[in-house]
Amino acid sequence: MQNFTYVVGDEPTREAIIIDPSWDLDRVQGAIADEGLRPRYIVNTHYHFDHTLGNEALSRSAGTKIIQHSSSELPHDISVDDGDAITFGDSTLSVLHTPGHSQDSICLMDDTRIFTGDTLFVGSCGRVDLPGGSAAHLYRSLSEVISKLDGSLVVYPGHHYGMTTTSTISAELSANPVLQPRSLQEFLSMMGQP
Repeated sequence: MQNFTYVVGDEPTREAIIIDPSWDLDRVQGAIADEGLRPRYIVNTHYHFDHTLGNEALSRSAGTKIIQHSSSELPHDISVDDGDAITFGDSTLSVLHTPGHSQDSICLMDDTRIFTGDTLFVGSCGRVDLPGGSAAHLYRSLSEVISKLDGSLVVYPGHHYGMTTTSTISAELSANPVLQPRSLQEFLSMMGQP
């Protein structure tokens, strides 16, 4: 499924968060050990199994709490909502609630980057035909939230489905079909929804 798991460390304190642990947990744990990081939280961008499969094992081994959006149906320790902040060491990521791919989808953003989960990929977006998906909600998340962000933000998606592993908001606004100006009905049609 070409998932990305991100380990984001705070350099001064070595505290870290793990975003969407799925496969290759030995590799994730190896990176944490190699960098001398101390995981504080696991953060899931949404509840789908391919983004949460490693939650229990990593939480147990690293002694971390699991953070998810308040509408998530999965067990978690800490709930967040739009506008909340997740702090680890001296670093902070802001929570953007971006439903559409799932009702509990979130993006995590600081001044230079955004972790978009399955809300936005390089060149496309997450599907909307799974339980909890909504093309209309995704349209609003993309057109009213993502499209309004600083163009210089580096996009770190939840899967490697594009031509590159990262992008920028500006590049996606320029080339990504799902971010081109269109009406809701046009977007629904493009997503195969009536």
